[in-house]
Amino acid sequence: MGSIADPGELTELTQPSFDEFQRQTSLMTSCTLLWKELSDHFTSLEQNLLKKSESIKRKIQALDHQTKASLDSLKKREVSIDGSVDILLQTVERRTKTALKSLHEDDYESNPDGEVVDGDGLEAITLKSLCLKMEALGFWRFVITKKKDLEILRASIPLALGECVDPARFVLEAISEVFPVDKRGSNNNDLGWACVLILESLIPVVVDPVIGKSRLLVTPSVKEKATEIAEAWKAGLEERGGIENVKTPDVHTFLQHLVTFGIVNNGDLNLYRKLVISSAWRKQMPKLALSLGLADQMPDMIKELISRGQQLDAVHFTFEVGLVDKFPPIPLLKAFLKDAKKAAASILEDPNNVGRAAQLAARKEQSALRAVIKCIEEYKLESEFPVENLKKRLEQLEKVKTEKKKAAAVPANKRTRASNNGPMPPAKAGRLMNAYVSSFPAPPTFVRSPSHTQYPAGVPPYHSPPAVYGSRSPPVNPYAYSPEAPPPPLAVSYPAPMNYPVYGAYSNGLAPAYQQAYYR
Repeated sequence: MGSIADPGELTELTQPSFDEFQRQTSLMTSCTLLWKELSDHFTSLEQNLLKKSESIKRKIQALDHQTKASLDSLKKREVSIDGSVDILLQTVERRTKTALKSLHEDDYESNPDGEVVDGDGLEAITLKSLCLKMEALGFWRFVITKKKDLEILRASIPLALGECVDPARFVLEAISEVFPVDKRGSNNNDLGWACVLILESLIPVVVDPVIGKSRLLVTPSVKEKATEIAEAWKAGLEERGGIENVKTPDVHTFLQHLVTFGIVNNGDLNLYRKLVISSAWRKQMPKLALSLGLADQMPDMIKELISRGQQLDAVHFTFEVGLVDKFPPIPLLKAFLKDAKKAAASILEDPNNVGRAAQLAARKEQSALRAVIKCIEEYKLESEFPVENLKKRLEQLEKVKTEKKKAAAVPANKRTRASNNGPMPPAKAGRLMNAYVSSFPAPPTFVRSPSHTQYPAGVPPYHSPPAVYGSRSPPVNPYAYSPEAPPPPLAVSYPAPMNYPVYGAYSNGLAPAYQQAYYR
């Protein structure tokens, strides 16, 4: 027979405590939450793996497409070599014959056809003749004197360089005066614009006539020389103040030099990126960045420009590389205007620019407004960012500037005599001893002439000036009067020397009324 259970034990099994029930309920809830958290975590991992897998597949497809395109390009380049070489040889032969013929000309500005040409045509003929004769130094000197005719040069130089026997070598010799080292010294005008213009004009001359810009027809010796020049510029970068302090024209010339001669070094991409960022405000920098092989780094470069407060430059980069969807231009332009207003306000609060603070602040805001308006109109953003309010604000600032100029042009209150409100003589007249203003009219006949101090006191003063007083030299002491009652106020009088005592020349210690009014 089995043992009989203890009544106390039966009671304990049939009536569990409420605390134990709560503990088990809490444990079940915790397990449920933990299971849900783990389930969500594994689901998220699965989704991320699927996304990465799709991304890898897309990259593989893009790489396959790029590989196929590269192979096709290489095949085309290989097939087209013979044709390009034949065209180049024919071109060189033609240029050589033309150059030999031009050597017999006496004046490079002459017109062989005998036609009458205007100034623009004469410039084109001059450039062509200089290129034919390979006179690089004369070509350079001619170009730098025509900065005002920049558009004419931009159209004429490529045509002129096309007449050179070796245009690439000719350009290296032409710009060697200032690049990679300015041989004129550091106190001369910057001629980076001329270097960039000539280098840009060389590109259409040296491109392959069959496959285009993907291959530049530059001889190995010239390319080697161009590489040496680039390395020399990089070696002297620290002497120019480093990447952050090098002049923008120098940077632009260097980068354009690399692109023009096709000597971009993939190992220097980090250097190219820093140089582009440091001079990003130049309009050509986005295109140069793409030509330098920085397309993959463009998103990071745009972010860096935004972080540096160069939102306007970032907008130009986004449109150049097609990243407008990722970096919307309107918020960037508004942020740029906001930063400009803050900068203007900080200028007004600067105690070091108290006199010019308002002018500098207005100029800062005006510059920002003009740049934003130009950017909006260039990229057709008027529907998203109307420019009417910006133009009104710009007109207000310009109006204030004009009014200040007018106020500065009007002289202050003119000094007048107390006796007859007539104009005072120039202030400088009283700074010199025995100053005499001959432009003043002679005194009227009824005005008492000043007496001379060397006369005896008993000699009465003249009641009218001598007839020939106007032709005499002024008396030594023209304002020393006799010790009698002051004369009536003068209608027109002569200035007194400022360093002469006011009351010292009068025996009664009082100066005439008009003199007292003058020195108040």
